[in-house]
Amino acid sequence: MSNFTYNLMKQAMDATSLRQETISSNIANVNTPEYKVNKVEFESLLNKASNGLGLTKTNDRHLGISSADEAAPIVTKRTNTAVKDNGNNVDIDMEMTDQAENTLEYNALVSQLNARYAMLRSVITK
Repeated sequence: MSNFTYNLMKQAMDATSLRQETISSNIANVNTPEYKVNKVEFESLLNKASNGLGLTKTNDRHLGISSADEAAPIVTKRTNTAVKDNGNNVDIDMEMTDQAENTLEYNALVSQLNARYAMLRSVITK
C-alpha cells in the first residue's frame, strides 16, 4: 500500500478535524455581534490538484500546490449567507447540517483506514 493513499487519508482526517473545530466555534458564536462564519476548504483544493489545475509552487513561501498529496485544508470566511441585524451570519441549522455531514465523513474515513490496516495485518500474519 502506498504512502500516497495514507497521506491523502491523513489529510482528509485532518480536514474533518479542523472542520469540526470550525463548526463548533461557529455555533459557540451564534450570538456574537459582527461574527462571520468560518468554513474549511479542502475537497475543492484536492480536486483542483488532482485534475492538474493546482498552482505551481516555485518558492517555499508560495501558497500553491502542484500535486494532490500537498493539498491542505484552509479556513475562509463564508460570505454568501444572510446577515442578522447584529452583523452575525451564523445559521444554526446550516451549522448543524454541516456538523452531521462532517461526522459521517469522519466515520467513513476511520472505517476505510481500519479496513486498510486489517488487510495489512492479514498479509503480515499469514
